[in-house]
Amino acid sequence: MRESEVEKLLVGGIRKLGGRAFKWVSPGNDGVPDRIVVLPGLPAVFVELKTVTGKLTPLQRVQLKRLRDMGQAVRVLYGEREVATFLEECEERLKDGI
Repeated sequence: MRESEVEKLLVGGIRKLGGRAFKWVSPGNDGVPDRIVVLPGLPAVFVELKTVTGKLTPLQRVQLKRLRDMGQAVRVLYGEREVATFLEECEERLKDGI
């Protein structure tokens, strides 16, 4: 499965939960995560998507660390299975209100 297909699974799943998975393009800041996931009443999560065999670039590692160092939630999801697990976690958090 290609990365663009993995991304479509995330976007569609988040939309079904009533949220949005905004595409993040930040000129002059290469390596930022692919999406910012926003769900009703929950903090935003920065999400980098990869294929099952994908690897983070050194620049992506730096950008993810910068976000984490600022206290932001960051997830790296590898393939369809990890996206499905993330969506299940999001659904549970919505039910629990956390």
